[in-house]
Amino acid sequence: MPTDAKEIFLTFDDGPVPGPTEFVLDTLRSFSAYATFFCIGDNVQKHPDVFLKIVGAGHSIGNHTFHHMNGWKFNTEPYLQNVVRCEEVMEDSGITRLHEKPLFRPPYGRITRSQINALNHYRIIMWDVLSIDYNKNLSAEVCLRNTVRATRNGSVVVFHDSVKAEKNMRFALPRFLDHFSTQGYSFKAIV
Repeated sequence: MPTDAKEIFLTFDDGPVPGPTEFVLDTLRSFSAYATFFCIGDNVQKHPDVFLKIVGAGHSIGNHTFHHMNGWKFNTEPYLQNVVRCEEVMEDSGITRLHEKPLFRPPYGRITRSQINALNHYRIIMWDVLSIDYNKNLSAEVCLRNTVRATRNGSVVVFHDSVKAEKNMRFALPRFLDHFSTQGYSFKAIV
């Protein structure tokens, strides 16, 4: 989101998951930072208490499909059904949406033109910085260094609150926040 302001839009994909998501929430709180969580419906259904902690802490939420579906591998109709199922699970938790248009992020960033057209009532949020924290072959130090180097004013940065990404994310996230906090940046949720 291009801007001259010293602000960064942190996003977290694939939660909520006990452990990783709670670590993220505690870390964000310690830096007075806000973020946007793109939640998998199946995880919301399994861990509604963790999902409600995200909402209760004042962060934004978005839909990341129910089963983390790759849009390039599915026809539009089953893909949309998966998005709707995720939305229903989130709504069943009792949350009240703050967005005029709900937020959506396609898993893997893969979505077809017909899926985009069918989701025109959503704001589709992509990113310009991917931490690659989920890559087991990438050291936590390299994950941090690459993410810091790529981040600019207004960057939308992706971390993951998942078990797969936990090791690198636990190392990189607090150091990323510290680095940019000391330079006067604020961390905002997408609204």
